[in-house]
Amino acid sequence: MPELIPLFPLQVVLFPKTALPLHIFEPRYREMIGECLEQRKAFGVVLAREKGFARGGCSADIAEVTKRYDDGRLDIVTVGQRRFDVLETDQERSFLRGHVKFFEDDGAGPTAEQRRRAAELQAELLKLADQDPVEMPLDDPQLSFQLAGNVPLDLDFKQALLEMRSEGERLDALVKYYEALLPRLRRGITVRRKASGNGHAAH
Repeated sequence: MPELIPLFPLQVVLFPKTALPLHIFEPRYREMIGECLEQRKAFGVVLAREKGFARGGCSADIAEVTKRYDDGRLDIVTVGQRRFDVLETDQERSFLRGHVKFFEDDGAGPTAEQRRRAAELQAELLKLADQDPVEMPLDDPQLSFQLAGNVPLDLDFKQALLEMRSEGERLDALVKYYEALLPRLRRGITVRRKASGNGHAAH
């Protein structure tokens, strides 16, 4: 049965089991978060678009209130939980609510090679960006979300991953995305190094 939950449109895609810190300042969202804290219930994060928002989202539990300001603003840390489809919206409150239907994976699982390849490509991506590699348990049933949640990928691509119902399909998409992205990054770094070297060449 569909459930009615508060919705928070943001310029972000939240994945299950990934953390999302938020600064809550708008009055309507302070009201929403206040209710979620009081009733110990989750809210839904959906990707805000130029016109409306994505219909696939992820529920967020409030793990911690890290700071309360005198004017009512809040800093919180949330953690993604369950994915859902928005069936219809409800405008009766100051904040948006939606009738949502939660879903789980029902497609093919990944191969060991898909897991290994995706983690390997991500490590290479982080190395190119001068970031420390993040250790990921390769047996995580939703490894794709843990990998994609740790790097700043294209939001539309992240949204597509969120809505896929097969870990094998998600890891396959992630591998193809990285295989297309990494050569462009390497070329960009090479061009910058050459330009930097030219600027300091002796005459």
